[in-house]
Formats: sequence, C-alpha cells, structure tokens
Amino acid sequence: MKKGARELTTNKYLTVTALTRYLHKKFTVDPYLQKVFLTGEISNFRLRPRHQYFSIKDDNAKINVVMFQSNFKRVKFIPEEGMKVLLVGRVDLYEPNGTYQINVESMQPDGVGALYEAYEQLKKKLSAEGLFSVEKKEIPRFPKKIAVITSPSGAVIRDIMTTVKRRYPITQLVLFPAVVQGDQAADSLVGRLKEVAQHGDFDTVIIGRGGGSIEDLWPFNEEKVAREIFATKIPVISSVGHETDTTIADLVADLRAPTPTAAAELATPVRSDEILKLKQQRLRLIQAMKTNLDRNKRRVAQQTDSYIFKAPARLYEGYLQKLDFLNSKRDAAFQQKLSQARSTQLQLLSKLKLVDPQPRIIQTKNTLAMDYKQLQQSMKQYIIKQNNELARSAGKLNALSPLSVMGRGYSYISQDGKISKSVKDLSANDTVVLHLVDGTASAKILDTKEEKDNE
Repeated sequence: MKKGARELTTNKYLTVTALTRYLHKKFTVDPYLQKVFLTGEISNFRLRPRHQYFSIKDDNAKINVVMFQSNFKRVKFIPEEGMKVLLVGRVDLYEPNGTYQINVESMQPDGVGALYEAYEQLKKKLSAEGLFSVEKKEIPRFPKKIAVITSPSGAVIRDIMTTVKRRYPITQLVLFPAVVQGDQAADSLVGRLKEVAQHGDFDTVIIGRGGGSIEDLWPFNEEKVAREIFATKIPVISSVGHETDTTIADLVADLRAPTPTAAAELATPVRSDEILKLKQQRLRLIQAMKTNLDRNKRRVAQQTDSYIFKAPARLYEGYLQKLDFLNSKRDAAFQQKLSQARSTQLQLLSKLKLVDPQPRIIQTKNTLAMDYKQLQQSMKQYIIKQNNELARSAGKLNALSPLSVMGRGYSYISQDGKISKSVKDLSANDTVVLHLVDGTASAKILDTKEEKDNE
C-alpha cells in the first residue's frame, strides 16, 4: 500500500477525546436540550455538603443528575429516595467518562407543591423532636409590657393597638418592626425575637402578619424562626394569616391566635370586666367577713355562758381526781417492783454462797506449790545431765583439735599466709613459717624432693 493511502485511512479515526468533545458541543448547541422538563423518581440520593449527584428514573430508563449548590439552595424541601419530582434543566455530557446527564436548575415534588412538601417535612421533623408537644408557657393574665413583632406598615399593628387600647389600655405596647415577607424575612424575625429576649422585661410576645399565599407566609415556616420561638423564655402568641392558615410558628408558639385582633384579646383582659370582677369580689369578701364575724360572735356568746367561765374550778375537778388515781397506781406498782427486786436479791445471794471460790483458791495454791517443787527438781536433774553431756563433747572436740595433735610433735608450714600441703607448693630458697605447738619459726628451703609411689 502506498504511503498516501495509509495516511488517508488513519485520518478517518477520531480520538476518544475528540469524539466526546464533539458530542458535548452537540448537546450544548442543541436548542431542544437547553431547557428540558423532566419527571421521574429520585434514585441513589444522598445529601452532600455542596453539590448534589443522584439519578432520575422511570420504569424503563435512568439518567444521571447533577444539581449545583447555587441551584439546590433554592429547593425548599429535602429530596428523598423514591420521591417523584419535576425537574427543569439542560442536557449535558460529562467529558471525562463520556456519560450524559441533566444539569438541574429547579426541582419540585410532582403532584404536591415544593413549599407544602417542605412544610410537611419540617413539621414531621420538629414534631419528632418534641417541639410541638412540650408543655406550653402560660400567658400572663395582667401583662404590663407586650412586644409586637410585625410589619410597621401593615394592618396587624393597627388592629392590635386598637384592641389593646379598648380592652386594657394600661398595657405598654412596644413594636419591633420586622420584614414579614421575602427572602430576608426569616432572618429579620429571628433578629427581633433575640432583641426582645435581650430586653428581658416583656411579659408577652405577639408575632405575626396578615393573610396571604403560602409563599407570602413562608418565613413563618422556616426552621430557624420556629427554633427561635421555641427557645424564647417569654410566652409567645402567634398570629399568622387567616384562621384557616396554620404555620410552623403557630404550632411551636405557646398560643395560636386566628387573627391579630384575637391575639390582642388573648394577651390582655378587658379592664371594665376586671373592674366589675373586683367589685363583685369585694362584695363577696365583705359578705364573707360579715358572716364570719357573726359566726364568731355567736361562738363567743356560747363560750361566755359555759360553766368554764362561770365556775372555772369545775374544769380541774376531773383532772385532780384522775391525778390522785394515777399516784396511787404508781405507788402500788413501785412497791410491787421493790418486793420483786428483794426476792431476786436473796435468791442470787444463795446461789453465790454455793459457788464460793475460796476453797478452790486454797486447793489451787497447794497444787501450784507441789508443781513448783517438782519443776525445781526436774531442772536440777536436767542441768546435771546437760553438764555431763557438755564435758563428753568437749573431750571429743579436744581430741580432734589441731593443737592437741601438734602437742604430740606435729607442725605445719605456711608461705605468704597460705598453708603448704605438698612438696609441689615449695621451691628451693623459699622462706616459710613453721607452726609449732607453742609458737612459730622461720625457715628456708634448701631443696625439695618428691617421693614417687612404688610401682
């Protein structure tokens, strides 16, 4: 084959990178793939710190999904395995492994609104933690100071002010203006709740806004707002939307009011009613005191007519008679105890004479004297026996003593403090010491001769 033909054949082949890059470009420029509306079930979902990677599938196919952090932050609910969702995104090809995927820009549950799904998920989560079932704080009956967290320009604050002025005008209302709608509303509400808590001198907190769609009321469904309401030590009354609207803030608050006017009514008593109650209580108190005084007067009159006051000595007659009876009974019991004690004493003296230790002491002394005499005799015999044994042992030892042997003419030689036992230990001209029975003498070896055993 010619060289030109071989080069033409080689140019027909693409590298993997080139092919993947070409397909990626096709996906990118195709207008039908730039905005795709897709429905299916979530698969292989695991919530990650930043970007989300999972799959969307139906009965016959599956496609990989990537949703970057900036887009996922706008999702109001938490995706779950098997959840059916509606996705909007663009189809793309991931060049390193050549797989195609959909880059999702928005996601919402299929059949249920995303906000409603998020609401149900948060409601279930907080309910499991016990935020709804915990014992609610009691709303003070006579508040001195009430904090109102709402929009300064809405009808809510005007309704609350009108109601409080009509019912209990001595209460001080303090408005903490907050954003109640939009992305900044949740942080604004949390900030106002913290500010109220820092003051520490409010009796009640009213938080709320007027009616609207679920999107308008959504800040009151945010987890951060619910947890801040729960953490507030001051009793909180929630009034969000209309009577049919129930938000997470309503569930976690200490008391829910269907309207702002109802919130003001729940937070304050009616002054005229309380004054009337005080008057009624005053009348009942006066009547009760009068009844009590009349009853005590009758009791005093009855006591005054009693014999106790007319003849007080009669009060003690029964006690004096009883005292005499008890004294007589005490004396008789004492005499009986004394007689029993004397009889017991005589019995013990008789038994003591039977066990008199004096004869035993005399007998024991005589026995001890005899034993002592026998011990002395035994000791003398034992000492004599031991002395004789010592003398025999000394004789035997003296017979074995080297000095005794030396007394019969024997001696031994030492050199430099060591005893010489053999001719091999000596050499000619060695100076040695002769040990005799009565002293030592120095000597010099002239010659040595070793005797050999006869064969």
